[in-house]
Amino acid sequence: MSLRQDIASSKLFVPVQSEGTLDISLHSSNAILVNLDKNEVLLDKNSEEIIYPASLTKMMTILVAIEHIDNLQERIVLPREIFDDLYQENASMAGFLPNEELTLEDLLYGSMLPSGAEATIGLTEYIAGSEQAFVKLMNDKAQQLEMENTNFTNTTGLHNANHYTTVKDISLFLQYALMNQEFRNVYTAQRYSIQSTNLHPEGITLTSRMFQNMSSSMLPQGEIVGGKTGYTDEAGLCLASLAVVNGQEYILVTAGAEGGPRTEQFNIVDAFSVYSAL
Repeated sequence: MSLRQDIASSKLFVPVQSEGTLDISLHSSNAILVNLDKNEVLLDKNSEEIIYPASLTKMMTILVAIEHIDNLQERIVLPREIFDDLYQENASMAGFLPNEELTLEDLLYGSMLPSGAEATIGLTEYIAGSEQAFVKLMNDKAQQLEMENTNFTNTTGLHNANHYTTVKDISLFLQYALMNQEFRNVYTAQRYSIQSTNLHPEGITLTSRMFQNMSSSMLPQGEIVGGKTGYTDEAGLCLASLAVVNGQEYILVTAGAEGGPRTEQFNIVDAFSVYSAL
């Protein structure tokens, strides 16, 4: 059974600006906070300014993949040739190996949780025949969702001057994507266990980079329940997260925070600052 959802029947509305917006000092240069239950924007900081999404890109990749997969348990082998380029580009990896046999579901979680580029490329080449053919599907989906300031050139988020979006566009994407239960499952997972494979007989446990960088996901009035991090030198520290506060769902998309993989994670610091102010 296809996991595609019918966009025509999905109620997508551009959130309206709330009268009571939050005024919070942020490390991130761009941010948008949306109450999904009330469809209101509660914080807007340069939300329509062009940004580089880094690995936030993989959220679109995963959603499009889910909508083109008929059987999550179908098994594929990761081709050896995809690894060399990714190693050279210093792409983030999930820890899979050349010629490893995995399910399509394993590759979804490998793309989201540890942000594994080998999982992403293996998945997209299998579905569309090539990364560039899959990129066309991503741009078609962005157009459907009226992400007017978005253009993808790859499926992983590796830097390219023509690979860009806005935090507002990402918030529109998440409003749609979170209605897909399979996407929500992957997006909110803290860890995922892969059974024995031909190259990892003991199995593999994948852990979410976002949750890994938190001492706790608890908030004063709720909890951060899902998210995807991103980082390149050009993009800065990015985060697209989902929280439940006082029984309501919020998405916060931030980009452009200073720092890097070995500094304090100011994208996560910002998330706690914003959600704690609700």
